[in-house]
Amino acid sequence: MRNLISSVRRPFGRTPLTVFHHPAYRLPLIGLEHSLGIEARRADFAVWVLEEWKALRKEQIRSSRTVSYDELQMVHTPDYLDSLSDPHVLARIFGVEPSDIPVDEVLYTTRVACGGTVDAAKEALSRASPILNTLGGFHHAAPARGSGFCPVNDIAVAIAVVRKNGFQERVVVLDLDAHPPDGTVECLRGDLQTWIGSLSGSHWGDFAGPVDETVLPVGCKDAEYLAALESLLSRMPVCGLAFVIAGGDVLAEDRYGQLALTLDGARMRDARVFSSLRGKASVWLPGGGYQPRAWQVLTGTGLVLAGRPTAHIPPGYDPLSAEFGRIARTIDRPLRDWDSLLNHEDVDDTLARKPASNPALFGLYTRAGLEYALFRYGLSSHVQRLGYSNPRVELETEEGGGRIRLLGDAQGQSYVLVELVLERRSLAQRDVLFVNWLALRHPLTRFSSSRPRLPGQDVPGLGSAREVAELLALMAKRLGLDGVAFQPSWYHMAYAARYRARFVDPKRQGRFEALVRDLRGVPLLAATTAVEEGRVKLNGQPYRWEPDPMVIWLNAAPFDEAIASDERERSSFAIESGSSSGG
Repeated sequence: MRNLISSVRRPFGRTPLTVFHHPAYRLPLIGLEHSLGIEARRADFAVWVLEEWKALRKEQIRSSRTVSYDELQMVHTPDYLDSLSDPHVLARIFGVEPSDIPVDEVLYTTRVACGGTVDAAKEALSRASPILNTLGGFHHAAPARGSGFCPVNDIAVAIAVVRKNGFQERVVVLDLDAHPPDGTVECLRGDLQTWIGSLSGSHWGDFAGPVDETVLPVGCKDAEYLAALESLLSRMPVCGLAFVIAGGDVLAEDRYGQLALTLDGARMRDARVFSSLRGKASVWLPGGGYQPRAWQVLTGTGLVLAGRPTAHIPPGYDPLSAEFGRIARTIDRPLRDWDSLLNHEDVDDTLARKPASNPALFGLYTRAGLEYALFRYGLSSHVQRLGYSNPRVELETEEGGGRIRLLGDAQGQSYVLVELVLERRSLAQRDVLFVNWLALRHPLTRFSSSRPRLPGQDVPGLGSAREVAELLALMAKRLGLDGVAFQPSWYHMAYAARYRARFVDPKRQGRFEALVRDLRGVPLLAATTAVEEGRVKLNGQPYRWEPDPMVIWLNAAPFDEAIASDERERSSFAIESGSSSGG
């Protein structure tokens, strides 16, 4: 490994990395994150981390353009491209309900990602260096069909474009996604100057044409994978341009990948390929990734390409929290009134001082200031991409707290998308921001078998719980409070917050940890429904959910770990047999 890292650093350590990226790379498909565990923010996370760690500067980031339909028709049939305006077609490709599909926005994301790959190929050829596009590698799309989250084949389109521009040398496609390159093979069947090498965790049949595919055993680990990669690279022909799909679905516990690499193994994969393509034009793409840590694979790819192959991502590091903290620091300047906000580039989005006639939550947060905050932190853009226009805030204040609503318009109606009821409160002798009510709503969609209704929901969620939690933490910090507290009414609410929040009562925390432990392996819907219906027993006795306060502590708070541990060990939970809507 040491020799490999040295070989990566020497030739490319001082070469600035160019990255193609776009804010629209986050697909506006809430169902993907809910039902498949896909981290829709993967591209953003990678860019944020690379910037924070000085592996990437702003001037090295290129904004991806929208690929033209003339370029897409070099690969895809007109009838198929026309069909992509049908939400049912896109729903089949992405495995979600048609009601979840904002067609224009999904196609926009697809086209800017494809445009990024096309321009990355041009840039790579002009510089004879590696270029990273943070979304792409849609290798399941064929000329007349799409599947497996791949509406169009960006690699095939990029090859067609550079061929039209006169490039005639051999092209290599190293497909290191965990799935076979079926669509790419079909798209490139007529290009005799293309070689496709693949390491897959699944066998989908034999491919005709210049395809060198190695099917690895289920559960293949680092050493066996890297040996197979070495063999594949030894057979790779000399080329003038390479495309590398550095798939994030090779990790252990990926929902669909069937391989079992570690993050270190994925990093070593990228370092070895990077070294083998020394001096060559190459385009690197993230491919698939269906578990929460897939963003770390993409970040690792960027670090390798930037000459920082040994940079370490600390356990528990949260890119969203880090980025929101950075935004807060850049705009941390109190304003006297809203007018001054219009005249400053560096503004405080949440501390706009109230005009005399307007109420302010906690004496600091005006309606206009909150609307600006939602703009700066990306919430307004997110709801607009989901289909809601004119996002706006309604604010009601009272002594010690108030209510915030985010509204949006769609289909001739106004909808409440976010609703918060907040107050200051004392818990465990600490002052906290207490969330009495929180609703995140996406009423344009509907529940389905892949996105079922959880207790307490009237419509599916908005997919912004993490962003809202970070904003509440920033609000509490700005107010000089020690944490953000809430009282989870259902098991699934506490489960979702378990990594950051703890019950104030250590005995209650111990029982909750035992409940999570004993229901491990039970689908969340089935688990929370069983708790709600009283079909869970604690030490043989009927158990009712305890909606006690949980806190995300911003400052150290006293907590008796020994009491929590003892309670956890003496608590044993089991689900009674019986019918349930969550089964």
